[in-house]
Amino acid sequence: MIPMKNIPLTMVRQHLNDIPQYPFPSPFRVRNFKPGDERSWVKIETSVGEFADEDAALKHFDKEFGSHVHEMKSRCLFIENGDGEAIGTTTAWYGALRDEERIGRIHWVAIRPEYQGQKLAKPLLGAALQVLDQYHPQAYLTTQTTSFKAIQMYLDFGFEPLLHAPGCMEGWTLLESVLNRKIIK
Repeated sequence: MIPMKNIPLTMVRQHLNDIPQYPFPSPFRVRNFKPGDERSWVKIETSVGEFADEDAALKHFDKEFGSHVHEMKSRCLFIENGDGEAIGTTTAWYGALRDEERIGRIHWVAIRPEYQGQKLAKPLLGAALQVLDQYHPQAYLTTQTTSFKAIQMYLDFGFEPLLHAPGCMEGWTLLESVLNRKIIK
């Protein structure tokens, strides 16, 4: 892994037209959140290091989504393996940039480490953007420079840098070098 400074970044997709679509490789498939999937979300997010332990992840889930579980049924997606086990997730959520109106948000993208590199992220992101398209005209996401592989994918999906915070220009300049592509226009 390339040693890199961890700089928070935000990306925006100005419209939800022409969303790239990729099929899930066999035997994987996508499905929506169902009752009890809090535990699946917790296991996946903990496996990628987002939380110190499953208790912390469950507390965060309850705080962020607990009063919106009915919305999770249409907005939270899971990747299942051939045995029906949830191994990846993302949420087609919502939020606001600065003081703007509420827009779509790609939130909590994660695939368990042992399933990474199996061409699952692009189909998951495409499916989540299609869900967002049902509710919002545009979307954003937050990320960080250390997630440069994901940022490459987000750029390929039409997300663009949002230059709004101190340090983000440094982050995008660093990523132009690491990804060997022009990002800031």
